[in-house]
Amino acid sequence: ITVDIDIRLLTGPEILAGSTRLKAGTVTKMALNILSTGVMVRLGKVYGNRMVDVSVTNRKLHDRALRMLQDLTELSREEAGFLLERSGRKVKLALLMHWTGLDVHTAHELLNHHQGNLRNAIQGYKSNV
Repeated sequence: ITVDIDIRLLTGPEILAGSTRLKAGTVTKMALNILSTGVMVRLGKVYGNRMVDVSVTNRKLHDRALRMLQDLTELSREEAGFLLERSGRKVKLALLMHWTGLDVHTAHELLNHHQGNLRNAIQGYKSNV
């Protein structure tokens, strides 16, 4: 087999011979988490150290989205809730609307133009203002 990148997870022998659930399993899980996080960053689903491409589908995720909006915008919980509802419960769109002052339709078009990448959409907006 020929590969471009060799990723070896050298863990040494397991503490309990024959077990694959200790070191090897943990290291594999960590490697997959790192890989999937990198993919999320490359896809533009992350802004700073926040996963902003959140599907607000239940109360827990709604609360998380509100806290994230509050932290990133310094809005009150009530203001963040209003913004989240105006954006159709889309955190990335809400952030773009807040930081640019764009209406939901224009912000949505800008985000789509930048393939959903919030950072690129903000930079694109700033370069056209």
